[in-house]
Amino acid sequence: MLAFDRFADAIGDRLDRGCTIPLLVLRVPEFEQVAWRTGRRDARNLERRTAAAFAATARQVLRRDDVPAHESGSDRFAVAMTSPSRDGHAPDSKEVRTALDRIAGSLARSTGRRIETGWWTVQRRAEADALTVTFDAALLRGARERRHGEMLATVGHELRTPLTSIRGYIETLLDGDLDGSTARRFLETARREALRLGRLVDGMLEFSLLDLSARGRSARCDVAEHALAAVDAVTPLARARRVSIRSRLPVTARARIDGDACMHALVNLIENGVKYGGHGGAVEVSCTCEERVVVVTVDDDGPGIAPSERETVFELGIRGSTANQPGTGIGLAVVKAIADGAGGDVCVVASPLGGARFILRLPRE
Repeated sequence: MLAFDRFADAIGDRLDRGCTIPLLVLRVPEFEQVAWRTGRRDARNLERRTAAAFAATARQVLRRDDVPAHESGSDRFAVAMTSPSRDGHAPDSKEVRTALDRIAGSLARSTGRRIETGWWTVQRRAEADALTVTFDAALLRGARERRHGEMLATVGHELRTPLTSIRGYIETLLDGDLDGSTARRFLETARREALRLGRLVDGMLEFSLLDLSARGRSARCDVAEHALAAVDAVTPLARARRVSIRSRLPVTARARIDGDACMHALVNLIENGVKYGGHGGAVEVSCTCEERVVVVTVDDDGPGIAPSERETVFELGIRGSTANQPGTGIGLAVVKAIADGAGGDVCVVASPLGGARFILRLPRE
């Protein structure tokens, strides 16, 4: 591996010949934390292990003319992808991301540490001469791409719920054997979910789905009405898992929150209870009006959430260790973002049913 000054010269020589060079950058941010907590010797040992893993992975992943680099005392590792791809051209973005993901995955497995990544297409000699600045730009780009990926995953999660509901009701209708009033109710629910899906698509960019504060503070809705609609929306999934949903709702419970945002939060909480509760079990949904807040409670009879995880479970991409079904760790993060945006809050405690109790508080109208 080259030190960074020789690495910059190697990149610069190729740039002078008219090449463009994809640059991979990886960073282990815990180097500094380890140095502060347990001393520089432990940080140096971590660096040596990471450097050895980086060199071994580079031999497996990179092509002959690609150039890996690391400098002693630095938390950054870099690769200049100077080998042409199989068609003779510079590697495209897909090849760059694949190589970056493979190296980062190997480093994470070898060290047990979090790895920050990014990449940059170096086109000018000045970018090679100011290597630290270029590294920072690559890592910033990587952070933006990760946020973008999280956003796409969030959007996909939010679109999937109404689609699943619509499909479930339509399939039930196609199976027949429903009386007229039940069939009409199923059609009305499917239509309501289709309209909500349309609003989701129309408002996707405006929402960001994790930043609903602009709408939440000025809008009003009836939480009890939306809770009833949310139960209807999740009923096909509950039927598939043989879960009964019981609800205790007031006639009305008006709160200061956008109606679609409220619906997102309630559907996610009830769906979470149905998915992670016991198969053939029960979910209970209740709503009460206190002096300043409307409180929605969703109980399930699943394995619950460990006390040590009751804060982190609302973070994006985090799932409880007792989760017994596939998931993305997005739904509860969306609920928290909606609650925060409306000026409310959400928490989880132990449920009398034996599982988890989610408590959503929204400011009362």
